[in-house]
Amino acid sequence: MIHPETKLKWVSTEIGYGVFATQHIPKGTAIYVRDALEIVVSKNSGLAQSPVYKDILTKYSYIDAKGDYILSWDHGRFVNHCCHPNTITTGYGFEIAIRDIAPGDEITDDYGLLNIEEDIPLSCGKNNCRGMARARDFDTYAAHWDSVVRQALTHFNQVEQPLLPFFEAKILDALQHYLRTGSDYLSVHTQKYDGPEGHPKMDSLYAAMSSRGLEASLD
Repeated sequence: MIHPETKLKWVSTEIGYGVFATQHIPKGTAIYVRDALEIVVSKNSGLAQSPVYKDILTKYSYIDAKGDYILSWDHGRFVNHCCHPNTITTGYGFEIAIRDIAPGDEITDDYGLLNIEEDIPLSCGKNNCRGMARARDFDTYAAHWDSVVRQALTHFNQVEQPLLPFFEAKILDALQHYLRTGSDYLSVHTQKYDGPEGHPKMDSLYAAMSSRGLEASLD
């Protein structure tokens, strides 16, 4: 689910639609959270293998740490890439505003965090445009992204969070534990899909929760 104070707007013929803020959204605000209405398409399903639907999934969904396609039911699926984005995916699975977003600003994220399967040419118009989003971006930029996320998270409990009711309890508990103690931080790397051998990076999430006596299931 995308932040409620956003709207869909046509950008250009080259880009298509984008998502824009309709009011001031402060740094530290959750901009997107995976809620119960999101459409999950298994990586092994016939739908994911269909050439017709594969193109749609590639364009409008992201791949989670289990390798499944997640397709937003609302206009969150139209968020565009920027090499200098104003939101970043966190290790807790939601996207956070990493700086203040003014009314009328386009909401952008970094496609390098979406577990892309093929390189995507970029033309975000920024001086630091990488030119190409690559699958290896997770490994290349994880440390940088973590430093940005950590700083933004210091504002999380000080700003209004309209999406808070849609957080899974176990995720919110893990986040608040980190914010209280400064320990058990979950790196953005936990969101990386590392292949079919289990859920390698997400293990740290469930391990962190289990160490505090919380129920943690991969089912």
